[in-house]
Amino acid sequence: MAPGVWPHLLLLLGVPALAPAAEGAAEPDYSLGGAIRFSYGWLDYGPSTGFEPELVRVDASGDAGRFSFSLQYRWYDGFDAVHHAWAGWKPGPSSELRAGVQQVPFGLLPYASHSFWFGSGYYLGIEDDYDLGIVWQRGEGAHQWHVGAFSGDEYGTGARYDRYSFDVATTDALPYRERGRVALRYEYDRRGDGSGLELGASLFAGRVERRPDGRRHRHEGAALHAQWRRDPFTLQLQWARYRYRVPETRVAMSAFGFPFEIAAEADVPTFNLAWELPHTGWFDGITCYNDLSATFPVARAPGLRESWQNVTGCSFAKGAMFTYLDWIAGRNMWFVGGSGIGIDEPGSDRWRSRLNLNVGFYF
Repeated sequence: MAPGVWPHLLLLLGVPALAPAAEGAAEPDYSLGGAIRFSYGWLDYGPSTGFEPELVRVDASGDAGRFSFSLQYRWYDGFDAVHHAWAGWKPGPSSELRAGVQQVPFGLLPYASHSFWFGSGYYLGIEDDYDLGIVWQRGEGAHQWHVGAFSGDEYGTGARYDRYSFDVATTDALPYRERGRVALRYEYDRRGDGSGLELGASLFAGRVERRPDGRRHRHEGAALHAQWRRDPFTLQLQWARYRYRVPETRVAMSAFGFPFEIAAEADVPTFNLAWELPHTGWFDGITCYNDLSATFPVARAPGLRESWQNVTGCSFAKGAMFTYLDWIAGRNMWFVGGSGIGIDEPGSDRWRSRLNLNVGFYF
């Protein structure tokens, strides 16, 4: 890319143009990349999907002195969506301020899962969620803090269902959208020789707006999370609770082009195990895992029921290729044959499963 293009790109991302680097100063560093992924799926509750393209994405990132940026855009079958797009500034060696569409700091980071399918929290909007806002993060020794303020979801509307991360959806029956949220996360990270222990807690509080009359209702969440690593073993534990203080017992969520309903208040426990196999053979790395998560509605009301999701699989790395082979099983779980999450609908109260092969090439 021509050098003259970068100042304009930085300005579009909100990063000030920089003067030429002083003699001896670090040179600006920029990179452009992307990925293409292919998937095959066998379902025990519907027709299988052939081995076909699942994703094309473009990534760009860079830093110059104290300033940095990162963006990623994705194309799926039938729609396209922003993944993230933020600009950052480092006031000191241990802190950073980021503005733009970025990951909400909540729970285990970067993910409370190991598989292609993530955990139940992803579909509930509390794992790998990306919204528009400002986040300050600071790491000092074993202590790490995140403080964030978000204006709403990444598109500012609940009526767009074509998105990557799951947000409150505006539907005829449940016409809500996200309107502002603050988040606080703390983690204590203690590392030793071949081992590590991460203990943390997360909170957020915000509001959702009922579109017909503009009334706003509170939205809250909390989580306790832990991750223990001792080569080659990893254990992840998390308990989270979210609550939408709306008059109904449900709210609607959406992503990947489809809206669905979830319980308005629920506990979401997570128990994940992973084992990294010794480096042998053709692959650069193999990790096998079992990710178990559930959604337990807090309210004892008609139309609500617990949901379960379990993913057993392995990931394989070889050069630019990264592959997931997963068996996902769910009971009353959206995306595994269920009508929603934490709700009681006819035909959803039995275990369903699918085998998924996803092969990606990253450059």
